[in-house]
Amino acid sequence: MPIKTYKPTSPGRRNFTSVVNPELSKKAPEKSLLAKLTKSGGRNNYGRITARHIGGGHKRKYRIIDFKRNKVDIPGKIAAIEYDPNRSANIALIVYTDGEKKYILAPQGIKVGENIVSGEMVDVKVGNCMEMGNMPLGSIIHNIEMKIGKGAQLVRSAGVSAQLMAKEGEHVLVKLPSGEVRKFHKKCRACFGKIGNYEHSSQKLGKAGRNRWKGKRPSVRGVAMNPHDHPMGGGEGKSSGGRHPCSPWGMPAKGFKTRKRKASDKYIVNKRS
Repeated sequence: MPIKTYKPTSPGRRNFTSVVNPELSKKAPEKSLLAKLTKSGGRNNYGRITARHIGGGHKRKYRIIDFKRNKVDIPGKIAAIEYDPNRSANIALIVYTDGEKKYILAPQGIKVGENIVSGEMVDVKVGNCMEMGNMPLGSIIHNIEMKIGKGAQLVRSAGVSAQLMAKEGEHVLVKLPSGEVRKFHKKCRACFGKIGNYEHSSQKLGKAGRNRWKGKRPSVRGVAMNPHDHPMGGGEGKSSGGRHPCSPWGMPAKGFKTRKRKASDKYIVNKRS
């Protein structure tokens, strides 16, 4: 999965790089697994902007991903590996022996034609899914459930993986990509392997327009504004702000802890570094 560079035929091409994915299948997405995806423009149900710098972007269809992997002991064959515009990871189309089709996150090293399966006791093989209590210690995993049967919520981005560290009674200890060590119930499911498309974060967009295609609008620095627009605006000449970084409403923006105490925090063994 190399990074491709381009000849500087234009200013936008000069710094543009992209990931070459030769394993991607040249086929249209599975129609039965597509859903409508509407845009909000960062606005809530009253029409007021609650998330800034969102708007525009290319039209997309949502791919319905199977995060639960609850087709137990029914083997499936990988029919295609596809691009998903809604996430950094690629996705794989699985055709099960009973005829049902589903999308899953494509792990690194998986190939078209391979078989995968989900169950209580399955082989330690990339793409297979099982309960973490039955996995061998040291396993590299992704697509981790936080609640039994809810479906995976953690370790779903391109190139990331977690590691199964220990087993303690009804719980297992997992080291997450952030460095945080967290407890999970042993009956929560996870998949073996590391998420593919690991070069995704090494790409350079090359021009502002590529961000606009993604639906990201420009962001203006506070120090470039006037005093009545931002607490860090104004000053003679170019000012560096003169105070700690903050939002337009005065909320500290860097280093200020905004995480609320949640009931699930009791499962954190070591906080992220």
